[in-house]
Amino acid sequence: MSMDKIALADLSLDELSALFKAWGEPQFHAVQVWRWLHLSSVTSFDEMSDLPARIRQELAENSVLNSLLPVHVQSSVDRETEKVLFRLRDGKNIEAVSMRQPRRRGGRHTVCVSTQAGCPVGCAFCATGQQGFRRNLSAGEIVEQVLFFARKSPESPVSNVVFMGMGEPLLNYEATVKAIRILNAPQGRNLGARHITVSTAGVVPGIKRLSGEGMQVGLAISLHAPNDSLRQSLVPLGRKYPLRALIAAARDYFASTGRRVSFEYTLFNGINDSVSLAAQLARLLAGMNCHVNLIPANRNADSTFRAPSRDRVAAFRDELIRRGVTTTLRRSLGGDIQAGCGQLAAYDTLLKPCTSGNR
Repeated sequence: MSMDKIALADLSLDELSALFKAWGEPQFHAVQVWRWLHLSSVTSFDEMSDLPARIRQELAENSVLNSLLPVHVQSSVDRETEKVLFRLRDGKNIEAVSMRQPRRRGGRHTVCVSTQAGCPVGCAFCATGQQGFRRNLSAGEIVEQVLFFARKSPESPVSNVVFMGMGEPLLNYEATVKAIRILNAPQGRNLGARHITVSTAGVVPGIKRLSGEGMQVGLAISLHAPNDSLRQSLVPLGRKYPLRALIAAARDYFASTGRRVSFEYTLFNGINDSVSLAAQLARLLAGMNCHVNLIPANRNADSTFRAPSRDRVAAFRDELIRRGVTTTLRRSLGGDIQAGCGQLAAYDTLLKPCTSGNR
């Protein structure tokens, strides 16, 4: 696929309108294309039936509908989680995950998107971090991950998007925010900002910028430790942004947006799962309007980072609750297909493209 062509998903509606103006075409056609792209299941310009043939030809010659090629799809045993390996136009790989709840549990359809190919943060327990960094994704490459699953499962509309896949969203700030605004646009998917969550390993300047964007998106901070020495051994970014600065930024985010901040805490056996560390965590978060998600570690290639026993997990959770911290033990999804937290890798494969569309 030519890298010279414009990826339509990269464009806001205003930018698409400007493109049509440059082509000397009426502006209302831009709105038609936008709706076909974001609200319909079309995979070719020929399917845009209300557009004149000359415009479809112009689009085909100068732009691409989809810049992600799905090359491998895996479904969990319970069929609730699906992971897709995508190849980008330059040959880089990413993975994205779809999680669908059955109706008896609310029926939510959440898509977990990647914002970078690889990751520069380098957390030792994370398969993505151990790959190293390839490049940032464009806003359109982020948006297209959502559009793929929306097309693939029209009977289950995407209700939530979490920026928790490969990469650090706030180190690809401009593309992340643009993708959110495109997904939130009322003329398109109109996905409510409160149904979007951005996860960060603790990029303090990015948190501060996000708090001033005027968006009601959720913020999830990957914490994993209640003190700097332990956190820095798990999350290298902690050396640049210590906990004092990180917690202050989280408090400011709540003050600016009114959105309660979530702290993601992955439990590793014998490393960060003691009751005494739970007490430290409770003191760190004292008086803060926040929520802690506890996540027993998923398996990856490094056997150092294993999940604690159920008893240790329960003791950690109970200590937080006893000390007044709102806490949820997260149910792991997609672990059997390496789709859980810390498992996305998108290794190069020789697999042939899948046949599920989005081309």
